[in-house]
Amino acid sequence: MNNQFKYLALIILIVAVFSCQQGGKEVVTEKIQYDVNIKSPDPDYDWWIQNLPGPAREKLVETILNGAISGKFQAYDYYNNPITPAEVSSILSDTSVVRLTQVEPPYESYDSVIIYNIVQEDILRIRFLEEWKMNPEDLSFEKKIVGIAPVARRVVMNMERWQPLFWIFPDKEFEKNLNKK
Repeated sequence: MNNQFKYLALIILIVAVFSCQQGGKEVVTEKIQYDVNIKSPDPDYDWWIQNLPGPAREKLVETILNGAISGKFQAYDYYNNPITPAEVSSILSDTSVVRLTQVEPPYESYDSVIIYNIVQEDILRIRFLEEWKMNPEDLSFEKKIVGIAPVARRVVMNMERWQPLFWIFPDKEFEKNLNKK
């Protein structure tokens, strides 16, 4: 009976300590994904709206790109498959073959290879994957970044599109469980 009391007291103590550490926070969502502009799309906005100051933005993008290219950070494709540093480098250079027509007679068609290189200045957004917790008592939130993806602005054939390049998962626990679900 004495050992059962000790085990029960230990369990109660563990639950109490864990509850205090959580601060009454409830998981709102384990995954939410959204893009954040890191360079303002409108020069008339105040400097801090949808914007990081130039040196901070450059350092952030440089850290992400260099870490993925060097292999310091494991990068993943859109489907959460690991990719090599060489594959990251190839993502930053896109090759297209376009069929064009001569502008002078005999107006023959020909193929032209176009190479689009994504440079650091093209990365104007970061896509975040986060876990959110909320304390219902005071509506305070805790956000944990589990994944980040640089997003590049691409203009192809006069059409703008946004391209997420690759994922990095700084939350190692999340990264470990990527393909288990």
